[in-house]
Amino acid sequence: MSQGLQLRYYAASGIVAAIVLNLLLRTFVRLGGVFTTLLIAAVIAAGLALVFHWRQGRAPSSAERWRFTLLYGGVLGLLYLGLLGMMYLQDTPSPMGLFLFSLHYLCYPVLAWLAFSPRHGR
Repeated sequence: MSQGLQLRYYAASGIVAAIVLNLLLRTFVRLGGVFTTLLIAAVIAAGLALVFHWRQGRAPSSAERWRFTLLYGGVLGLLYLGLLGMMYLQDTPSPMGLFLFSLHYLCYPVLAWLAFSPRHGR
């Protein structure tokens, strides 16, 4: 299987996990805030990095890291833009609300980027 196709599977898995974990933790467990977002994003990023290393037997290359982060972050960004549009339909968010919304989104690609970083000394 080509690397590009495998990275799509990793990104799709991360996106599905983000949706499911957010629904479960925010709806049923009633956790919220930036801490919950950080927790979910960190668990997904670490899990995907561990599965990648386990299946490939190596850390991702720089090109794979970029492709994965752009694909994962890009699709999540589109989903977040849809959510932002729904927020605007209800009421215009304040500048602080937009900042917090952006912070929630950025947790996912930034933590994925860090988790997929090459490990030196192995």
